Amino acid sequence: MKIAVVGTGYVGLVTGTCFAETGNHVTCIDIDEKKVEKLKNKIMPIYEPGLDLLFERNIKQGRLEFTTSLAEGIQGAKIIFLALPTPPGEDGSADLKYILGVANDLGPLLEDYTVIVDKSTVPVGTAEKVTANIKKGAKVDFDVVSNPEFLREGVALDDFMKPDRVVIGTSSDRAKKIMDDLYAPLVRQGNPIIVMDEKSAELTKYAANSFLATKITFMNEIANMCELVGADVDAVRKGVGTDSRIGKRFLFAGIGYGGSCFPKDVQALAKSAKEVDYNFEILTAVMNKNESQKMKLIERIKAHYNGDLSGKTFAVWGLAFKPYTDDIREAPALLN
Repeated sequence: MKIAVVGTGYVGLVTGTCFAETGNHVTCIDIDEKKVEKLKNKIMPIYEPGLDLLFERNIKQGRLEFTTSLAEGIQGAKIIFLALPTPPGEDGSADLKYILGVANDLGPLLEDYTVIVDKSTVPVGTAEKVTANIKKGAKVDFDVVSNPEFLREGVALDDFMKPDRVVIGTSSDRAKKIMDDLYAPLVRQGNPIIVMDEKSAELTKYAANSFLATKITFMNEIANMCELVGADVDAVRKGVGTDSRIGKRFLFAGIGYGGSCFPKDVQALAKSAKEVDYNFEILTAVMNKNESQKMKLIERIKAHYNGDLSGKTFAVWGLAFKPYTDDIREAPALLN
């Protein structure tokens, strides 16, 4: 199948490379000329274990290409993925200017029925906005599908090639059939493709990330309690994590969550709730606690030196927000 991926950030590169690995012809599109030139020369702009091997193999075998031209990149594509950034605005809402801008450009370029896929994490109602923007210039039929990604940095290849589930938001049987065919090689072990409406799919991604952020924050609160009462947080974590209703992941205490997803997604969901006059109190507490948790280590260091840090030199081991990634976006280590 011919696929186009607009955006060569973390999600776009993993998506494009992995779909090429399953036998599709993928063209990745980006407006950054220097970045595209490096990609053509097999220079990876991100670190993700194992991605470079698939990246180089699929370029060599002609299944993975790169261009700065949107018209050239989508030529003949049956599916176009939008893997563009949705940075938080000043009020915490997701900024859709990149996605909606490309949607405007896509309309006049479509030559045949195409499935347009929102792969980026986007607020509820984005599929409708993308549809409206494409319709302004489109002369052929198309469908807009929400297909959120659930990639964990450091293990993204496993997450993509062996997904727990694939969420597809569409009300179109035609689009559903095409998406089912695309993902069929990745769900042969029986993991589900879950089809729902577009708005539910959009909310699913925010709900998942916000719940995981809440789980991390709750365990940090338990860690703080452990210090006060003399309990061992690692022992508590094991005792809690072996409960099958809870699970052992995302229970490690630390100085707060970070990265490119959790902070902005929690903010965006809270902002979306405000827009419909709903007070999402749990998320407000999670965000406030995560900010204060970042100061815990500094407080302990100051206490150890009786508040006098003059003349002291400290080394920081690990700046990224988690192991096996070079991503320092919103990492707690960057706190000033």
